[in-house]
Amino acid sequence: MAERAISAVPKPVLALLALALALQIFWSLRAPPPQANAHALPSPPSRDVIAAVSFGERIPASQALALYLQAFDNQPGISIPFQHLDYSVVIQWLERMLELDGHAQYPLLMATHLYAQVPDPVRQKQMLDFTYQHFFAAPNQRWQWLAHAAIVAKHRLHDLPLALKYAQAITRHANGPDVPHWAQQMPIFILEEMGETESAKILLGGLLANNTLSDPHEIRFLTERLNALETQSVEKSSPLSKSRQH
Repeated sequence: MAERAISAVPKPVLALLALALALQIFWSLRAPPPQANAHALPSPPSRDVIAAVSFGERIPASQALALYLQAFDNQPGISIPFQHLDYSVVIQWLERMLELDGHAQYPLLMATHLYAQVPDPVRQKQMLDFTYQHFFAAPNQRWQWLAHAAIVAKHRLHDLPLALKYAQAITRHANGPDVPHWAQQMPIFILEEMGETESAKILLGGLLANNTLSDPHEIRFLTERLNALETQSVEKSSPLSKSRQH
């Protein structure tokens, strides 16, 4: 069938079409832009669902959960600040990842380097406590995440007792050959900053006496620190110092 020329269309019809097009453009310009809404982070899939979907492949399933959780804050059309997430649910996801892969390091990295960076002390402590609780399952492999937690507690939360708690856990439980000496020495410097000079001296003296250090530069540095602590103790106990305090 031959097409009709546009000139053959009655003018009232063309006018109606033009008016309809103009109205559509007008309303589209006046309409507010579409709003992207952040839906709540759901609970992680159950163990049975994960087993069925992953065909029993636990490590890839753990990695898939990590990818989903990390991408959740970037939904189509919106970026969700971490501090708007429900951290109790975030912890459920992280724990499910560790259940699937007991050797995984990434959940602890996410806790300490992503979710613990929010300017919210309550949420920060939730992530640090999660890291502390799961450190004991593999201290020689997870010490670095707890060391970072101690640094966050000290410099961001300004909570020296909490930082000391984490640092002491590393000293007592992470004694493998791959754990660096600086990580095991953290309690000494935190105690010193807390004014617990005598406790710091005891730890430092014991560390130098057990002959586990081999680096001469490290030995000299720690010896100098011990001498400085001894000097501080003498000055604090001197009569002149006590008279100045009064």
